[in-house]
Amino acid sequence: MTGKEKLQLALNHKEGQVPVDFGATSVTRIHCSVVEKLRKIYGLKERPIKVHEPYQMLGYIDEDLLNAMDIDIVGIFGVDTMFGFPLGSVYKESDFKEWKTPWGQKVLVPNSFEVSEDANYFYLYPAGDRSAPPSGQMPKSGFFFDTIVRQEPLDDENLNVEDNLEEFGGVSEADLDFYRESVKSAQATGKGIIASFGGTAFGDIALVPAPNLRYPKGIRDITEWYISTVTRQDYIHEIFKEQTRIAIENLKKIHGAVGNSVDALFICGTDFGTQTGQFCSPETFNTLYAPYYKEVNDWIHANTTWKTFKHSCGAVEPFISSMIEAGFDILNPVQCSATGMDPNHLKETYGAKLTFWGGGVDTQKTLPFGTPEEVRTEVRERLEIFSKNGGYVFNTIHNLQAATPIENVEAMLETVVEFNNNR
Repeated sequence: MTGKEKLQLALNHKEGQVPVDFGATSVTRIHCSVVEKLRKIYGLKERPIKVHEPYQMLGYIDEDLLNAMDIDIVGIFGVDTMFGFPLGSVYKESDFKEWKTPWGQKVLVPNSFEVSEDANYFYLYPAGDRSAPPSGQMPKSGFFFDTIVRQEPLDDENLNVEDNLEEFGGVSEADLDFYRESVKSAQATGKGIIASFGGTAFGDIALVPAPNLRYPKGIRDITEWYISTVTRQDYIHEIFKEQTRIAIENLKKIHGAVGNSVDALFICGTDFGTQTGQFCSPETFNTLYAPYYKEVNDWIHANTTWKTFKHSCGAVEPFISSMIEAGFDILNPVQCSATGMDPNHLKETYGAKLTFWGGGVDTQKTLPFGTPEEVRTEVRERLEIFSKNGGYVFNTIHNLQAATPIENVEAMLETVVEFNNNR
C-alpha cells in the first residue's frame, strides 16, 4: 500500500495502517540537528542538512531518509521562507550555501539567508536585505530564531487596514509554476501530499510581526494584536474579510494549476489554547474567526477534494465543535497534556468527523525526558486510541525539537512500525 493510499484511508475514516508524517508541514517537522542524527542512525550518506525553514531551523528530509523512516506524506511549501527570502529548490545544491550553527552543525541555508552577529545573538534579515532592520534573532545558546517585533507607533485615529494586508498578495505565474513542479515531484514519490500554499492564516501570531517584511506597518506587536482582538474587532474583521477574498482568488488559480493531486491543505496555525485554558472565549472564536474559516473551507469543499487542516496548540477542546462546523477536517497537534484534551474523550467525541493529525507522543516531557520504554508505552497507547475506525495520522505533538535523545526518537519510530506491521 502506498503512502497516498494510507493517507486517503485515514482521511476517509477507514481503518488500515496508520500513515506517518514527519516533515510535511511547518508544525510536523524535525529540527535540523535531529535530522542529521537520524541519517547516521539509518546508515545513510552523511551530508549537510538543508534548513527548509530558518524560523524554527527545521531540516529537509531527503527521500532516502523518508523511506528509511517509513514516512507516508510529503509537503508542498510556499515559494518564500517565513523571513521573506526565496526557499529555493531542495533539489538544487546551487540554491543553498553553508552556515555553521551556534551548536556547531554545518547546515545548508537558502542563498538569501543573511545574518549578522554580536556577542550574544545572530540576527536574520527580512528578504535577505541587510539595509533593513533584522526581523529575527537567535541566541548563541539557542536552536531557532525568535521574531523581532518592529512595531511603529500606533495612531488609532489613522489605522489603515491595508497596512496589515501588505503580505497578502496575489499568486504570480512564477508561483504557479513553482507549485506545479513541486506537486509533480511529490506525486513521483507515491506518498500522500499536504500543501501549505499560504494566505489563509487568520491572525497567526507567528506571522503578525511580519518577519518577511522590511518595514512592516499596521498592528505588528504581539501584545497589541491580542488587545486588538478585543478592542479593535471592527478593524480585525476588515483585515480578515479582505484576506479571505484574496485567499479564495489565489486558491482558484492554484487549484487550476495543481488540481486534486493534493490530499490536504494547511489552512491556519493560529493557536487558541494555552496549557490550561484558551486565548479567547468560544463566542469570540465563533464571531471573529469562524466565519472566515468557513468561507475558505466551504470554497475548498465545493470545488476540490482537498481536506482542510487546522493547527492549534493547547486546551482547545471547547472550540472543536466550532472548528468542525467551520469546515475543518483535520486537527493538529492534538496536545493531549493540555486541560480537557484526554485522547479517549477526543476520539470518542469527535473522531467520527475529525481526523487527528499528531498526538502520538508528548514533546514537552515524554520524548525529551522519558526513557525509551516510556516512549514506546505512550506511543502504543496513542496509536491504539486514535487509530480506531481510521481518522488518524501519526506525528508527535508539534515539531520534534533539538536535543531530543536520539534513542527516544528511535523507540518512537520502531513502535509505529511494529504497530502497523501487526495490522
